[in-house]
Amino acid sequence: MNDKEEKFLPYKIVYRAGTGEIVEKKSRFIASVAPVESEQEAVAFIESVRKKYYDARHNCPAFIIGKNRELKRCSDDGEPSGTAGKPILEVLMGAELTNTAIVVTRYFGGTLLGTGGLVRAYTQAAQAGLKDAGIGTMRYGAKISIKTDYTDLGKIQYLLGNKEIPIKDSIYTDKVELMIQIPMENTEGLIKELTENTCGRAVMEIQEKGYYLE
Repeated sequence: MNDKEEKFLPYKIVYRAGTGEIVEKKSRFIASVAPVESEQEAVAFIESVRKKYYDARHNCPAFIIGKNRELKRCSDDGEPSGTAGKPILEVLMGAELTNTAIVVTRYFGGTLLGTGGLVRAYTQAAQAGLKDAGIGTMRYGAKISIKTDYTDLGKIQYLLGNKEIPIKDSIYTDKVELMIQIPMENTEGLIKELTENTCGRAVMEIQEKGYYLE
């Protein structure tokens, strides 16, 4: 894979915060999930959860940052080594997420769970938090303007509909301008197809390139 291909790789993120809770032998495990763009944002989110649940025995965080998941951090926050932070981080890894932080808060219920019980509880709580959050894919693509006469509008709408490409915006004047957003690797083929279907009458222009939430 060359550098050009690598930068087009999609990645998954949490785009909406979520919470989840489980109870295990009277201990409450509350997962707080949030999108984060940097280590500073992750640390600030973790601190906000600690303040919110200041009276809890443990607030165990994990987060992953970067398109290629370059930065990973987790903490057991006083739980036995490897029973809290690592399982939460593994939930993030298993979901193939990045730019995401989870803090699982534990209110002790008076019964020891053992290392295996703790791992299961922190894992299940983190999974419950992610289930409540919004998860989406960031894809590298292009925002394309399509300018056309009204005579070709139906053809273009039909072609886009068949490919399940949503029209983001429409401007109707003496001509029509449609705005779409598609993965970068599909742009050349689509422009060629639209040109052929309208005998060159439709004018396509790439207005912006970058990652977008699919």
